[in-house]
Amino acid sequence: MAQVLEFKLPDLGEGLTEAEIVRWLVEVGDVVAVDQPVVEVETAKAMVDVPCPYGGVVTARFGAEGTELPVGAPLLTVAVGEPADGRPAGDASPAKPAESEGARGTAPATEGSGNVLVGYGTAEAPARRRRVRPPQTAPAVPSPPMANGRSRTARPAAAQARTPGAVDGPVPVISPLVRRLARQNGLDLREMTGSGPEGLILRADVEYALRAAAAQGRTGTTAGEPRTGRAGAGAPAPVADTSGVTRVPLKGIRGAVADKLSRSRTEIPDATCWVDADATELMRARAAMNAAGGPRISVIALLARVCTAALARFPELNSSVDTEAREIVRYGDVHLGFAAQTDRGLVVPVVRDAHTRDAESLTAEFARLTEAARTGTLTPAELTGGTFTLNNYGVFGVDGSTPIINHPEAAMLGVGRIVPKPWVHEGELAVRQVVQLSLTFDHRVCDGGTAGGFLRYVADCVEQPAVLLRTL
Repeated sequence: MAQVLEFKLPDLGEGLTEAEIVRWLVEVGDVVAVDQPVVEVETAKAMVDVPCPYGGVVTARFGAEGTELPVGAPLLTVAVGEPADGRPAGDASPAKPAESEGARGTAPATEGSGNVLVGYGTAEAPARRRRVRPPQTAPAVPSPPMANGRSRTARPAAAQARTPGAVDGPVPVISPLVRRLARQNGLDLREMTGSGPEGLILRADVEYALRAAAAQGRTGTTAGEPRTGRAGAGAPAPVADTSGVTRVPLKGIRGAVADKLSRSRTEIPDATCWVDADATELMRARAAMNAAGGPRISVIALLARVCTAALARFPELNSSVDTEAREIVRYGDVHLGFAAQTDRGLVVPVVRDAHTRDAESLTAEFARLTEAARTGTLTPAELTGGTFTLNNYGVFGVDGSTPIINHPEAAMLGVGRIVPKPWVHEGELAVRQVVQLSLTFDHRVCDGGTAGGFLRYVADCVEQPAVLLRTL
């Protein structure tokens, strides 16, 4: 006899308590396998696929695309085992029940592959899980013109209630940011021709279509349909009142960042010290390395190499504080986070085992994680577990800052822009490449002497890269 099991939105970790349904990957009546991704969700940290721990037939889905669900809310129900009429649970020939009327099972979720964390499978390594898009077989049929004079292709019957911008057919679009931008503005991607390779729809194509719609006095939103989701590329939609005051919901990634920064300021007694350093020799060393051929080495990779060497000398700063146990927890491995500004907001990807990597490996990993951050494809595993953070705010054209520590870490190194400035070099005034370095640290884990020693060592390595050879 078939048993109907309910699969709930799993614990997201890192204090995340909700997720937005971006795209369903299965329909009611579809046969699913254990660990098959069934829904794409967006948390305040990343956009990930959720694999189902049960194998069987989907009997109900809960929540339309664009809906935010709390952790523990039902996602779908799956019929597993042998039904009463003798047909296997994988036989999807019976009529599909309505999505809102699916029966929830009362059996505890104890079968299948076990507990599932968003972004992780239960049979494969999380960083290598591929997204699965089930083929769409229902053909599209023409529909009458819309109220604004546009005509568009009707969606298959199973997808009529979906949010605009959710792609059902083989639309050439890869970036989740492009899909989300189209969905939030009611733009049907199937009406577009992309300018990318082989007709790939790019973000520029969507933005151009939205500007064209605005110029014609209309938006991509269908008449009578309310706009849902966040405005822009992941930002909360602002709401203006009659007095001209605009209120922006503090939610999503902006809300998560606000909570974490507030917690850092509330819990951590931080202090900041800084120093100017002559980075001329570091830049010359980088130029020489890149002139030798092979992969180009980035400045941030060299700074990361300096950080790991400094943390080996001052391990007090590669730590966190367990407030309940009143203990300082020092880590033997360096998992280096770095601040990355994206269209969705500030994220901090983590380079695992940075202390074991050379400059070439660090450059490649920074590039990979930066691209994943830009496209919104970072997994929770790539956004958590950092032990120290490197913040290169010099890319914004500023010299200095007092960084807020990335809780629960104990320190963050900030790096300003590297610019030509007057500098006394070997007793004479010269123009040198100067950078300001700042260290914000948790005063509970060390005193100023340790923090100053760390920062001075970093500055020495920047000014004389050969100092690093002593630690290799």
